[in-house]
Amino acid sequence: MALAAELAARLNCAEYKNWLKAGQSLLLLRAALQRFAGEQAHAFHQQLAARLPSPPGSRCRGHCLPRGKQFQPVCTLCKEWKKEILKHHTHRNGEVNWGNCRPWLWPSNPWEIAKAYMPPGKADSCGPDKCDASGLLNLFTFCDYFSNIDQKKVREVIKCRNELMHSSDMKVSSSWLKQFGNHIQNLLAEFQHVPEAQMATTSIEKLLKSDWAVHVPGEDQLDGLEGEMSPGQMTEIEAELIKERLNEIRLCMEEQGTMSKEDSNRIQAVRNFIHSNHDLQRNLQEEVQNLEDLVQKMNSQEQVVKETEEVNCEQKSDEGCPLEKMKRTV
Repeated sequence: MALAAELAARLNCAEYKNWLKAGQSLLLLRAALQRFAGEQAHAFHQQLAARLPSPPGSRCRGHCLPRGKQFQPVCTLCKEWKKEILKHHTHRNGEVNWGNCRPWLWPSNPWEIAKAYMPPGKADSCGPDKCDASGLLNLFTFCDYFSNIDQKKVREVIKCRNELMHSSDMKVSSSWLKQFGNHIQNLLAEFQHVPEAQMATTSIEKLLKSDWAVHVPGEDQLDGLEGEMSPGQMTEIEAELIKERLNEIRLCMEEQGTMSKEDSNRIQAVRNFIHSNHDLQRNLQEEVQNLEDLVQKMNSQEQVVKETEEVNCEQKSDEGCPLEKMKRTV
């Protein structure tokens, strides 16, 4: 009963439910646009391949390995594909997350091209069905093949998505949720020709108006009121969203190579939230441990750097001290 009451209290917090509703809306948006993204990535790849015919037998042997935002191809084939990818990047002088890609697959795999226009951490995304909303939205805005989509509408949803994921307490106000709903519906209006998008428009509208109230009717079960969303479905949604949040914090730290004060605060906020909810501790154990391992690694690296700097400082101090110089002379 205690665990059920704990769950009910969490899921009945209005601003936390708003956070979940916004997250679920992004999941619905993602599902609605995955097929479209896959088909368009295939068409874009065909366009590039027509301009880059590969001579018979020419292929990368897998020696062209990108590292994060750095990529210097070894073979001519990958050099040409890289050049073509950059031609279609809307921020020509911006950074590209080459580490998402396996360049030797560019001639044969459209999705490996698409990932060059996405944020870091998409290396394991092997297709549109494995891609999150952030990846799809960034593809639409950073690849000029999708320039027919209103870019302002895409950027507005990206901004909302980032605010949602960076919310320190995983709560958003009703006014924020209403504005977010308008932005996501405006974007979906750009996909009138996509059946899944039209279905998502209706689903998201209903979702954002729903109550999602949860009560504890008995000793061992939880029921959703009016059958709108069961607690089981809600906990699945929150687990997926919190996993995405933890993964984003981890990727940011790995990209920076260090842990900033902001990272530390975000980690502590998520850590406190999960520790205060026993079911989340159990369901997110692996993801939390991966993040804690990275924090420990970062702290160890910082300690080594600090100790090295102290030693160097002491050495410089000794060298500059007249007494030490006299000792060394004697």
